[in-house]
Amino acid sequence: MKKYSTQMQAAKLGINTPQMQQVAAKEQVDIDWLREQVAQGSVVIPANIGHTSLSPEGVGCGLRTKINVNLGVSKDAFCYDAEMAKAQAAIRMGTAAIMDLSNYGKTHEFRQKLIQCSTAMIGTVPVYDALGFYEKELLEISAEEFLNVVEEHGKDGVDFVTIHAGINQHTAEVFERNPRLMNIVSRGGSLMYAWMRLNNRENPFYQYFDDLLQICRRYDLTLSLGDAMRPGGIHDSTDASQIQELLVLGELTKRAWAQDVQVMIEGPGHMSISDIAANVKLEKKLCHNAPFYVLGPLVTDIAPGYDHITGAIGGAIAAANGADFLCYVTPAEHLRLPTMEDMKEGIIAAKIAAHAADLAKGIKGAWEWDYRMSTARQELDWETMFNEAIDPIKARTYRESVQTEVEHSCSMCGKMCAIRTINKLRDGDQPGDSK
Repeated sequence: MKKYSTQMQAAKLGINTPQMQQVAAKEQVDIDWLREQVAQGSVVIPANIGHTSLSPEGVGCGLRTKINVNLGVSKDAFCYDAEMAKAQAAIRMGTAAIMDLSNYGKTHEFRQKLIQCSTAMIGTVPVYDALGFYEKELLEISAEEFLNVVEEHGKDGVDFVTIHAGINQHTAEVFERNPRLMNIVSRGGSLMYAWMRLNNRENPFYQYFDDLLQICRRYDLTLSLGDAMRPGGIHDSTDASQIQELLVLGELTKRAWAQDVQVMIEGPGHMSISDIAANVKLEKKLCHNAPFYVLGPLVTDIAPGYDHITGAIGGAIAAANGADFLCYVTPAEHLRLPTMEDMKEGIIAAKIAAHAADLAKGIKGAWEWDYRMSTARQELDWETMFNEAIDPIKARTYRESVQTEVEHSCSMCGKMCAIRTINKLRDGDQPGDSK
């Protein structure tokens, strides 16, 4: 008979769960150390009791930086088969998590199929689903109905849910007293702000937070406390609204931990490179070292079509300074629902950012990967280079796209390849030989 309801409760009781054992093996860390991090809340293992196909991952202090892929249908693009194909491709490419952001049509059916087949953890934003679930206008949805949608997602097997509980009446007042260029760009945040103002009531996720925690305990549903006030442009970063919400999220984190509910904190958004390190440190301080889950951050506003690059730059800096979880950004950000190719580019960019950060943080195994690649390059061992590449298919395609005069060189340098020259000298051969 299981003696715990959640991973955090088990950790506090000194129990090493099967999920902890799997994560410890993947990360090559001591399981007792890992259990202590889960007990303290600095590591989460999102693992709904109903997600039986899950290969669990840990997110947080001392572990590899994880990446998340967003997908799902909208009213303008609602091919569920295409989204399922994207999910399967994302899993093959090694994403740790998939967030289903569907907000139109048969979301329940798609979500169930996704959870049944996904080894990656699944996240959702239940408030997106509420309007379609009840077929009501936002104004007409009750506080109880919002909570019931979270319950439905928990029953389905969702591992973590984004809940915008930090935009309470006081946060909204701070926002109204401190005008922004971009106002509120969080979709879930804007819906909760509108609901509060239309009904002249407190945010139900804040008012009934204890009821929300009971739902999370029933399914071991990890809370990803959403950043409703994240900056949507460089101009608005690190302003009063963003910081006020972070203060509220810190309080809610401690309340969740008291009920053995795991918590992640979501973060910005758009911000200058010069602000990123301070923002990570601030979140870790105000939210008691809870894992930090960031969108980007995007380090400039001027690159539509290339925001996988702006996001990767920001993500690498954020994770190197302590962020734990990167939400990928695709070239389609701000422009359209991502295609399969957009998704792949976004995944690769985010994986590069995450690995670059892991090198900076000294995460176990990160340095060895680069060492293997450098060794293969030194030996001009192309097959091993392809195998070690973060995108083996692209690496091989580029290499084989031009026939080379010299067997082991690339078409850029030919006989003048620096590695080839030194290798030949050390082997007693003439650098000019055609071999």
